[in-house]
Amino acid sequence: MTTTTSARAERVARSLVRDVTMPGGAGTMALVTLDNGLDHTKPTTLGPEGLAGLRTALEGLRARAAAGEIQAIGVTGKPYVLAAGADLTQAGDLATRDEARELGRAGHAAYNLLHDADVPTFAFINGVALGGGLELALACDYRTVSTSAGALALPETALGLVPGWGGAHLVPRLVGIERACEVILTRPAQNRPYKPAEAVDIGLADVLLDSADFLARSITWAASVVRGETVVTRPEPVDADEWEAVVARARAQVDIVVAGARPAPYRALDLLALGPGTTREEGFAAEDEALADLLMTDELRASIYAFSSVNAAKKPQGAPPKELARPVTRVGVVGAGLMAAQLALLLAQRLGVPVVMRDLDDERVAKGLAHVRGTVEKLVATGRMSSDAGARIVASVHGTTVLEDMAACDLVIEAVTEVLALKKRVLAEVEGIVGPETVLATNTSALSVSEMAADLAHPERVVGLHFFNPVAQMPLVEVVRADATDEATLATAFDVARRLRKTAVGVADRPGFVVNRLLVLLLGEIVRAVEEGTPVEVADRALRPLGLPMGPFALFDLVGPAVGLHVLTSLRENLGARFARSPGLERIVAEGTTVVLPPIAKGLPARVDPAIQEVFGEPGGPGALDEAGVLDRVLTALATEIGHMLDEGVVAEVTQIDVCMILGAGWHFATGGIAPYLDRTGTSERVLGRRLLPDGVANVPQAS
Repeated sequence: MTTTTSARAERVARSLVRDVTMPGGAGTMALVTLDNGLDHTKPTTLGPEGLAGLRTALEGLRARAAAGEIQAIGVTGKPYVLAAGADLTQAGDLATRDEARELGRAGHAAYNLLHDADVPTFAFINGVALGGGLELALACDYRTVSTSAGALALPETALGLVPGWGGAHLVPRLVGIERACEVILTRPAQNRPYKPAEAVDIGLADVLLDSADFLARSITWAASVVRGETVVTRPEPVDADEWEAVVARARAQVDIVVAGARPAPYRALDLLALGPGTTREEGFAAEDEALADLLMTDELRASIYAFSSVNAAKKPQGAPPKELARPVTRVGVVGAGLMAAQLALLLAQRLGVPVVMRDLDDERVAKGLAHVRGTVEKLVATGRMSSDAGARIVASVHGTTVLEDMAACDLVIEAVTEVLALKKRVLAEVEGIVGPETVLATNTSALSVSEMAADLAHPERVVGLHFFNPVAQMPLVEVVRADATDEATLATAFDVARRLRKTAVGVADRPGFVVNRLLVLLLGEIVRAVEEGTPVEVADRALRPLGLPMGPFALFDLVGPAVGLHVLTSLRENLGARFARSPGLERIVAEGTTVVLPPIAKGLPARVDPAIQEVFGEPGGPGALDEAGVLDRVLTALATEIGHMLDEGVVAEVTQIDVCMILGAGWHFATGGIAPYLDRTGTSERVLGRRLLPDGVANVPQAS
């Protein structure tokens, strides 16, 4: 049965007010603290009740300010969190555009009380400030930020929305139009929130203060502003022509990257394009209308579905009780290539245990250790890791050519070349020297884990742990249960993934599992179209409506042509002719042909090299397709394959496929994964005779 998205009750953010005496005779500050009464793992968000409470509190303070009882208003949050944005859990219940517009108006009505207060207003950003949380800070006259504050960002355009509580209007006036495009468009697309120091550098915040006594320092700084001793300057507005030119350049870049796949970035551009002469009242009204439109789009509903699905996946479906997991105090990694070295580093860093990396000769081992050391040195040099932590990690990763050095390991992960016979031999060799409780894992991307384990004395202790490249950044691990895998082994695999801070999805031992089965099928359909006469550039552009992070040939290049061809061939052998055979790809691999050209500018995707048309032959003929034809072919193939995967029980429900495609293949949150897109385009009903998700789960419910 497919999981549906249901709205939970609002976690109401309370606005707690207390008076604080500012130093130096600056008078009294009324300090508002937002607190939902829960710990930092459940950040404060702002829903209808919370906004109403904030508005009531600020209305009271406005009256006190008019009466001369207070000389300033401050806003801060509970420990580690200012506010993590709007609470959109009820957005799926919005039935009309008018209801959606009221959400925007409610935010503006509350925040305007800070804009229009008779006394200076201050935001003390003590922690995470996202979306509506950062916009609350922007509504104040001044902002301090703690050195330990978490992410600061306006991520709305990546979620299918726009900054709708003032951000689209205020940010360009605080940081300039060019940087505003970065804040509202570029950073969300890259999922790169601002660090506190960065926020100060660009003008989102005014001063960076140490976290040890942040609130006290903030109040002291605010007092100096109230007394007139500290003056904060803002950038001069640019003229309308320059503003228009910057927005035009940003629109051209969005056209290249987004290619019309998502409406939100374009609506944000429309808001920015209103120009420097727009009043606050006009800007906020335009935000209300944009928010109302976007809240009633399938993309936004799919985005909410995607986030709730990914969040739910933190408690993996089908995982045995974690109490069954065996302790892991030492890990072995068989292989010292790039993937193995990345695994060794991650295991040492996150598990905090010794790691033994073994390969056949000293040169390969040295290369693997050099990768670990070099990566750690970069992390230390950029401040992302302390020197002490770096030294500990480097010291805990050991290299060897002696298999017996892995005898004391509790977990051994093989990460050797994707050749079944080789992997079987490696696992057999390891089984012969480790203890009876040691878990044996394979990082295979497509091969049968059951076949690898079939000839072992104890196949029940073999499991698949399929990591994705780059290992440190990709959040997904596919946990593959083989035919004989027992509960303790499976529990250990899920527990290790959790400790590595990965999202684990349990999958059945079927060829390609989830991500590679669908991605390689997609690539196969693209090259099949090219082999049949479709021009390479047409085929590469055809998938732009899917909003993928890169084109299919760039993806093929990233995976590695030899690896991609190997997986495609393996899947064809196991699943049949619906996985293409491509003489052109075979030639690309054999000749080492360049597949993509560098991006024309930073932040833009790589481009397919039109010269590779030669390896596929001249385009044209009766089999040639246009972009729409290629897209239809790919969507049909994906829907068909998902039907097979559900029938085979690769996963228990289609939501897990979406989680895998989002976290393992970079499918955009605003698409919701693949199932909502197939439903939205009518493909699933055309191909499978049914929707993959119930109406209303990841879309605006269709009128009956």
